[in-house]
Amino acid sequence: MAEEVLSKATDSQDSPEVPPAKSQALWSRILGIFLKQREATIFIIAVALVIYFQASNSTFLSKQNIGLISQYTAATAIIAFGEVMLLICGEIDLSVGFVYALAPFVMYFAVQDGFPLPLAVIIGLVVSLLVGLFNGFVVVYLHVPSLIATLGTGLLLNGITLTISNAFQVLTPGTGTRFAGIMGNDTFSEILWAIGIGVVMQIILSRTRWGLHTFAVGGNPLGASEVGVNIRLIKIRNFMITSLFGGFAGILEAFRITSTQPDAGGTVIMFNAVAGAVIGGTALQGGSGTIIGAFLGVVVLGLLNDGFTFLGVNALTFDIVIGAAILIAMVLNVRLQRLREAGKQ
Repeated sequence: MAEEVLSKATDSQDSPEVPPAKSQALWSRILGIFLKQREATIFIIAVALVIYFQASNSTFLSKQNIGLISQYTAATAIIAFGEVMLLICGEIDLSVGFVYALAPFVMYFAVQDGFPLPLAVIIGLVVSLLVGLFNGFVVVYLHVPSLIATLGTGLLLNGITLTISNAFQVLTPGTGTRFAGIMGNDTFSEILWAIGIGVVMQIILSRTRWGLHTFAVGGNPLGASEVGVNIRLIKIRNFMITSLFGGFAGILEAFRITSTQPDAGGTVIMFNAVAGAVIGGTALQGGSGTIIGAFLGVVVLGLLNDGFTFLGVNALTFDIVIGAAILIAMVLNVRLQRLREAGKQ
């Protein structure tokens, strides 16, 4: 009897050693789930860059520099969210950077014609939507490849912007007002818009019929058509949302820098947005991608750009880094896709 009591007492003393093992297994399970996520790699890279640049320069994580990084990231990220939707369904928009330049001028001239500033912003966004509708119509109904169609639209929009502005910049209306602050003039307002839009778009992409049909159109258009997915409508919607985001990003930037410039945006911001999307895991061949990954991809580009500036690296070298990053990301995307397909067999 005494031996049984002693045995129970010994077991009760040894029992506390079990929870650490369970805790370790739990953390291993969580780590495994995290690493399986498409965005895990790019998140780790972003954290590593922050640590490296902060170790190289102690002011890297200062409030002022974080504000600079957020301002660089915000507009590009918003455009990238739209490009992700298009890339997933097998299309691309090369004109969005020129919508970015046109929309603020539409807003400016609307104010000049007597419209209240908030309504002028809406008019600029409506024009952006119409550009997306036009792109979608040309691609879907006239069967012009999106690469060619949006390239032509971009050149057309650039000419319109230069014509109506006489190639001169103008002051953004409403500068110094609370409305302007909300619309990008405050330091962190632009990145808050980007985060809010990103959350909404990630929910749309992963939780709604629109998002699921977008994946279906890009992954298996024939199968999607056979089960009743309206491929034309999905593509037109995504062209419209991309142009809308391009116009909105341009308006936010116009309020941030307090002036509207005819040569803003263009191909530079468009390619940065596509680069961020691809680096974040969106496949150029369609069928896969995430909004979160695109945001992290753009953040990585922002960290590299800002970090190189701190280290005194020539700005021209940044294009080399972007090119290398896109090539590496594409190789990894193709390789991971093949591994996933092999695992399903």
